[in-house]
Amino acid sequence: MSGPREPTGPELERMSRGELVDLGNALDGVRVVSDEPAPASVDVRGERRSRRRVTLLLLLSLLCAAAFAWAYLFWPTGYVPAGAPGHTAYLLYTPLLGVTFFGAVGALGAAMILYVRSFYPEEVAVQQLEKGPSAERDRFTAAAALAEAGHSTGFGRRSMIRRLGLTGLGALGILGGLVAVGGLVRDPWKARGDAPLWTTGWKPTGGEPVFLRVATGDPHEIRKLRPEDVEVNGMITVVPFREGERGDVEALHAAEMAPDSPVMLIRLPAGAPVRPAPGRADFGWGDHYAFSKICTHLGCPASLYDAGLQIALCPCHQSQFKISEGARPIFGPAARPLPQLPITVDADGFLVARGDFADPVGPSFWEIRRGRH
Repeated sequence: MSGPREPTGPELERMSRGELVDLGNALDGVRVVSDEPAPASVDVRGERRSRRRVTLLLLLSLLCAAAFAWAYLFWPTGYVPAGAPGHTAYLLYTPLLGVTFFGAVGALGAAMILYVRSFYPEEVAVQQLEKGPSAERDRFTAAAALAEAGHSTGFGRRSMIRRLGLTGLGALGILGGLVAVGGLVRDPWKARGDAPLWTTGWKPTGGEPVFLRVATGDPHEIRKLRPEDVEVNGMITVVPFREGERGDVEALHAAEMAPDSPVMLIRLPAGAPVRPAPGRADFGWGDHYAFSKICTHLGCPASLYDAGLQIALCPCHQSQFKISEGARPIFGPAARPLPQLPITVDADGFLVARGDFADPVGPSFWEIRRGRH
């Protein structure tokens, strides 16, 4: 059985849209089994009702997208302790982002579903699948099929719904871009040598000593450490503490929440062989050593400590760091040792930091070889 005659280019250009659709179906082996009109096309009142609902959902999506952008950019995010003015706003930040983002995506999705159910014809077609590239004629027939779909669904002539729908999709794209680049707006090198990528909360300021404080999660609990507080082969997570911050709940909370503050304080057995990194021989105190808890691969907490092997393991990608050898990486994707914090003991017997980390904390970045400037 021979197929339809191959039309010439001029003949294709003279064909109507319906003729091109029929030709495309015949050429592609498509057989339309049933073609019922869209539910809204046979009910004028239902069509108006569905159109209003779709329009309202699209407007809701745009409003939620605008609210998300406003909250993301302008809502106060700083920690506020319970009972202080602004604490409720602090607690509402994350739920507000979730509700507005869900509203933007959910309302847009609901509008699309309602539009399809109301204005798309119910067509059932069967096609015989054939392998091989498409012929040149398919450009005309495929374009005509798309145009026919737009005509039969009414998407082309319902300008308000079309514009709101496209605007909603554009708004979601903007939201995705806003979240992706929002953290890149600030210049990380504005402070030069004191830039955030070079310094941490362990950096001494004003001559005030920085104590090693146990990270308990409670800003009201202050536990400074003495060397004897750490058991042999033990590991304790510590964060920086200054006596000037005592009673300052916000500062104490910020010290625990800072992503570059957590430190592993480890006590090796007496006499254990230690090979410190070059220039780091005096960074420890006795058998006590302090290393950043942040993996130098992708920033996960590398705090699974195996006392027998003296290895800190990062559970995310299995990087392993040999603590007795300056926390150098011995396995996994991490390429840099964990930065070491220089420590000593003050006149009262408490462990304090002698200075900030000598190396940047966390994953590497482009300017890391350039050093502080």
